[in-house]
Amino acid sequence: MTLPATTSISDVQLQVRDLTRALAFYSDTLGFQVLRTEGQSAWLSATGTPPYQIQLTALPGALPKPRHTSGLYHVAIRLPDRAALARTFYRLVALGVPFEGFADHLVSEALYLPDLDGNGLELYRDRPRESWPMANGQIAMSNAQLDVEALLKEGEHPIDTWQGIAPGTDIGHIHLHVGDLKRAEDFYVDLLGMDVMQRSFPGALFVAAGGYHHHIGLNIWAGRNVPPAPDNAVGLRHFSIEIPTEDSLREIADKIESAGKVISPLDEDGLDGISVRDGDSIEVRLVHHHATPEA
Repeated sequence: MTLPATTSISDVQLQVRDLTRALAFYSDTLGFQVLRTEGQSAWLSATGTPPYQIQLTALPGALPKPRHTSGLYHVAIRLPDRAALARTFYRLVALGVPFEGFADHLVSEALYLPDLDGNGLELYRDRPRESWPMANGQIAMSNAQLDVEALLKEGEHPIDTWQGIAPGTDIGHIHLHVGDLKRAEDFYVDLLGMDVMQRSFPGALFVAAGGYHHHIGLNIWAGRNVPPAPDNAVGLRHFSIEIPTEDSLREIADKIESAGKVISPLDEDGLDGISVRDGDSIEVRLVHHHATPEA
């Protein structure tokens, strides 16, 4: 079976060293809104209403993620259009936030930066799907030079008019360091039901549902057969794949269980779901959010 076409990445949980410090970046600087805090965790969304897109969990004294380990490469935050990306870019530059790189991927325009704990982030906007190039039956993506100056100029605005990140912002994809691409393909494609969208990029594999350029990027750039990042390091705690129907979620859960994988049910208000770990011990949640009843 393949995943339904409207499958998406719904949320991520990131481990940080200090919650107050992390919130200053994700809320005050980037413009996400805090839904709630509880102990050492906070939940944020672009709109200030559920469901959340980012969960921050603090582990005081957490170590940096070791270089040669599997785990997070970056979380890709997708802005709804070029104007929203440009406006966010202008704000971050005005605040002196450091960037690590910029790229025109043909299917998207992207900005790369770390958060205050070194967790990798990508801010991007998609080009219209009908313009995405194809080559040999695959989505064609590139690391071409982005016109940074034009984007910055388009986003120029008085900083005091900032009203937060655009409401249509979501988690467009996630990119992971893994130890073996074949093992990752066995899990994400053969077991979960994603499609391979691009396998020609050196050391990487891009998979998705519904013809998207990629919901998950997988690479071996941290090394082959690297161990998982330790639990006491900053980085990814889990990410969630939104399954659009309860029937599809049950079908996928049955398939995973039949394959001998250990699954754990999730007990959260407003969703059904299970948790499973991929071949690199990364926690993947498969969830279905129930519609919020009208008042």
